[in-house]
Amino acid sequence: MRILVFQHIAIEHPGAFRDFLAADGVSWDAVELDAGAPIPPLDGYDALWVMGGPMDVWEEDRHPWLGPEKAAIREAVARRMPFLGVCLGHQLLADALGGRVAPGAAPEIGILEIELTPEGGRDPLFAGLAPVAKCLQWHAAEVVAPPAGAVTLAASPACAVQAFRVGDKAYGIQYHVEVTPDTVPEWGALPAYQQALEKTLGAGALAGLEAEAARHLPELNRAARRLYDNFMALVRAPAG
Repeated sequence: MRILVFQHIAIEHPGAFRDFLAADGVSWDAVELDAGAPIPPLDGYDALWVMGGPMDVWEEDRHPWLGPEKAAIREAVARRMPFLGVCLGHQLLADALGGRVAPGAAPEIGILEIELTPEGGRDPLFAGLAPVAKCLQWHAAEVVAPPAGAVTLAASPACAVQAFRVGDKAYGIQYHVEVTPDTVPEWGALPAYQQALEKTLGAGALAGLEAEAARHLPELNRAARRLYDNFMALVRAPAG
């Protein structure tokens, strides 16, 4: 099995999922789009993951590779290739398929709660996961209109579309489940992320967020493992 991963900045990678992939003997190839890496043919890959990043889906003038990336996402969905988009990847899935992404009323940053919708509670991706769960949020834009035919699977008070599904194999999640001990310190060192954090939570907020993330890390990692296992079951399921 081989997973193709689109990355938009080196520090936003599959995180905790890397350990799960290694333990399962699953190989994965990262394509660093912001560094000019070309998108390979999707043939030969069993799933596509699209990670987060500091850019926005509408910034194709600043990041021309966003156009080809959206085309590859559309191709993956048309192929019924299992797809998982996280944060920016979630927004790119929506935008690529005709949904709408825009700045939220306020940035959502911190260890916050999401809640599964009734549809999310029945969805195989969230099987065995709590209906209300803590997660790491770090975003200012959000999906304000999912693509036609999409099913909203999770929400929060600040963001109505925290997760959605298109068809039976393409998923986007706005929040982060792939957290490691290094995630918050590394992201907090990026000027754009640090500015957003301090604008939202106040000067010096990074230390507090690091401590809170560390406190919740076992819970976050258990949820990540369950979501990973559920997604990989979808990858392994016979094509129907």
